[in-house]
Amino acid sequence: MTTTLRPSGPLQQADDGTRSRSYEVCVNSRPVGTVRVGTLPAPGARPLGTISGLRVAEADRGRGRGTVAALAAEEVLRGWRCDRVRIAVPADAPAARRLATALGYTESGHVLVKDFTAPAEPAPRLPAGLEIRPMTGAEAAAWIAADPPRAARLPEGPATDGTRLHVAVRDGVRAGHLWTGWRDLPAGERVPYVWEVAVAEGERRKGHGRALMRFAEQLVRAGGGDRLALRVDPGNGPARALYASLGYRPLLTDYEKVLY
Repeated sequence: MTTTLRPSGPLQQADDGTRSRSYEVCVNSRPVGTVRVGTLPAPGARPLGTISGLRVAEADRGRGRGTVAALAAEEVLRGWRCDRVRIAVPADAPAARRLATALGYTESGHVLVKDFTAPAEPAPRLPAGLEIRPMTGAEAAAWIAADPPRAARLPEGPATDGTRLHVAVRDGVRAGHLWTGWRDLPAGERVPYVWEVAVAEGERRKGHGRALMRFAEQLVRAGGGDRLALRVDPGNGPARALYASLGYRPLLTDYEKVLY
């Protein structure tokens, strides 16, 4: 029996050059599942491909359908000139993680989430001498221009929908920054998201990272949000420990693969 992909919708192309398309996973022309293939912006580089929503009907599982469908999706991305592909696997999907590993994918990041189920606590006191304030227009312009991927995600600068940019200052010296906004998760949910939180090297281990994260949570709660998500590198032990102590739990694992 032959497993193939058959388009189930038109090719969608966005103004930023990204594209996506949905497919049926077919066995001898019989639909047995679905998958979606797309690209992400990659300024100055070839597009980063994505594979999401891979589903195979329960009666057809255990026969290699998912493996063949994933490989066929990679071929679509090669045709779109992608040299890398990223997938996001739910934390509670061990079979999908095993498939990703078997196909040569490696972990590139963990998406964590915190659900605000308890009533909001009073705003925590900041470390002595620390102030968290919005970036000025000049600060935001310089900060965005310094990083092309950041600029691609903020096409309208600080006015980009949902964007909030803050700096942490201690005794007049910049100690860190915080970028919050929105992210669309692979399952279609749009959540409040910490795009960046960073503390200057000389200001670490002073509670500034915790203060910035608690500040981000207060922003979300004040806006009526009930959860906050972020992404952390697998090898960043101190950050992972901080987020765990704040009550964040694994939601997704990002995997990447080089397409030769």
